[in-house]
Amino acid sequence: MKIYSEQDVDRAALADARIAVIGYGSQGRAHALNLRDSGFNVVAGLRPGGPTAKRAAADGLEVKAPADAVRDADLVAMLTPDPVQPELYAAIEPNLKKGATLLFAHGFNIHYKQITPRADLDVVLIAPKGPGDLVRRQYEQDKGVPCLIAVAQDATGTAFARALAYADGLGGARGGVLETTFAEETETDLFGEQAVLCGGATELVLKGYETLVEAGYQPEVAYYECLHELKLIVDLLHEGGLKKMHEFISETAQYGDLTRGPRVIDDSTKERMRAVLKDVQDGTFARQWVDENASGRDNYRRMLDEDLAHPIEAVGAKLRARMSWLQS
Repeated sequence: MKIYSEQDVDRAALADARIAVIGYGSQGRAHALNLRDSGFNVVAGLRPGGPTAKRAAADGLEVKAPADAVRDADLVAMLTPDPVQPELYAAIEPNLKKGATLLFAHGFNIHYKQITPRADLDVVLIAPKGPGDLVRRQYEQDKGVPCLIAVAQDATGTAFARALAYADGLGGARGGVLETTFAEETETDLFGEQAVLCGGATELVLKGYETLVEAGYQPEVAYYECLHELKLIVDLLHEGGLKKMHEFISETAQYGDLTRGPRVIDDSTKERMRAVLKDVQDGTFARQWVDENASGRDNYRRMLDEDLAHPIEAVGAKLRARMSWLQS
């Protein structure tokens, strides 16, 4: 394992480079603004007249249509959602300079071969381990969100140095840049989202809430216990791992954790997690997601609507409305 810091960065690798950031969502805006504030020449590649183009212009960035933005770019950062990237790449590829660097923040389309870049391009990955809002806020506080770095194609011999200089421009080298591969980043990222961070955590919350409500407890009390207080525990884990969590919870909570936690999340759960991981590794999940997008996303929208119709949402909205500071 190699973790790179600011002293490892060859800033000359992107000296005088023109960087086109394609997309202006959570990551796109953070990347564009951080890079600009680090002294890079940045252009935002966005649909003319769209809301993101107006926002980027209001932020003081030069804005061009994607195909025009990449024409003179030395590095092109593909920061649009995964499903739209293949069609977008096909549209901009004729305008990409020979020897330019094509950068991704997630390896999905390269790893699962939804995009096959031209052979003369460098293809790299810089994946901040946090949402774009945090990437921006940490940078503004002279801190940095750690990043993953990988190279899939090194046409120029300078792909890694360029990627590391880009990560440094985001502030990532302050927090550390960990070397990985497109396969490892993609597969671990998808598994983490599905089994732990999003799918696993939310389903645990919902099942806990339902268990308490079905046993006759007030929905509001169940919400506080199973969802609201989760942030307190996650913050402790984030700041100091299991050790800090145990230091700041009661001994009663510790004993309950140690004796009852393994009854809820046991080896059978781990076996199902392995099955989820296998779907990621063998491409089953990727094929399903690509097919879902190709067919119009009807199933996806139905499941999302059902998820948001859960009673915990109505209870939570009512309780959060009393806590105005949560909206700041």
